[in-house]
Amino acid sequence: MRQVAALWRWLMAFLLLAGLALFLDLDRLWLELQRLPASLLLPVLALTVFQVGLSAWRWRYTAKRLGLQMSYSRAFREYYLASFLNQVLPGGVMGDAGRAWRHSRETDKKLGAVHAVIIERLSGQFALFLVVAWAVAWLSESGRFSPNLSVGWLLPVVAIGSLAVGLWGMRSKNRAGRYIRRLCKDLSQTLFGWQVLPIQLGTSLLVLGSYLAVFFLLAQQAGYIEREGSGFLMLALCSLLLLSMVIPLTVAGWGVREGAAAVLWPLAGLPAEQGVALSVAYGVLVLISSFPGLAVLLRRQSPVGVKNGNRLTKTPGQTTYRCPD
Repeated sequence: MRQVAALWRWLMAFLLLAGLALFLDLDRLWLELQRLPASLLLPVLALTVFQVGLSAWRWRYTAKRLGLQMSYSRAFREYYLASFLNQVLPGGVMGDAGRAWRHSRETDKKLGAVHAVIIERLSGQFALFLVVAWAVAWLSESGRFSPNLSVGWLLPVVAIGSLAVGLWGMRSKNRAGRYIRRLCKDLSQTLFGWQVLPIQLGTSLLVLGSYLAVFFLLAQQAGYIEREGSGFLMLALCSLLLLSMVIPLTVAGWGVREGAAAVLWPLAGLPAEQGVALSVAYGVLVLISSFPGLAVLLRRQSPVGVKNGNRLTKTPGQTTYRCPD
């Protein structure tokens, strides 16, 4: 079933991109792609190192608040590996599931290890939601576009729904209720407590800023940011593209992200091909910048030679070898 689901997501990405090609001017799309220089790869790689490093710190900080220990170098390697796997495996969360599983195997606080990953990612989504709310408000007030469907109702609905689930969990005495009480406690300790929220939110906004900086560099080098206010317009539109990638329908958001760009750019009075070109270039650059995670994966899969006279040992249940410390 997992293989079928994986193939389905790859097929969905292909079908979305193929269907999109039928409605776009492919000659113009190619011209837009040619406006994006390959030299952008170096600054994007630098941004990605900052992004992964800060995200790994956020994960380690979250785990520490739950009483779990992890070295920063370990968190950094694991986060790069997860980023690469999220890019090449369907759903966009398999890499995160993997690092949660590996961390849980090394501690007796298994649920805490899983919650550390979930809450760390939730912190990023919370920051994205706030930025998207700003983007929608700015686009509406500035008259840049007036979409037929408003997302202004989403915030109160999510808040009321979360509050209702939380209250139900606090009063329920069954297994689900116990889990929700535990999750609420962990959320209070790591994300929504008054001591930790500024740290989590500040870190997540910086990480989100690095994603948007990649889009901004692409738009700037392509000459899309020329007149006053166009920089804010690009940031607002690109934040909505990042939101579309949260939908776990394809692989790394391919197809969904480009489809969102083809809809959003004309609403803002811009050619769809411009937005799709930015989206495609972003996807390619992010994929390439995740390749250090592939090096981590290959290193895990290959045997480690004898070092300082230590004999090779194999941990039960693992496929990789390591030397004893």
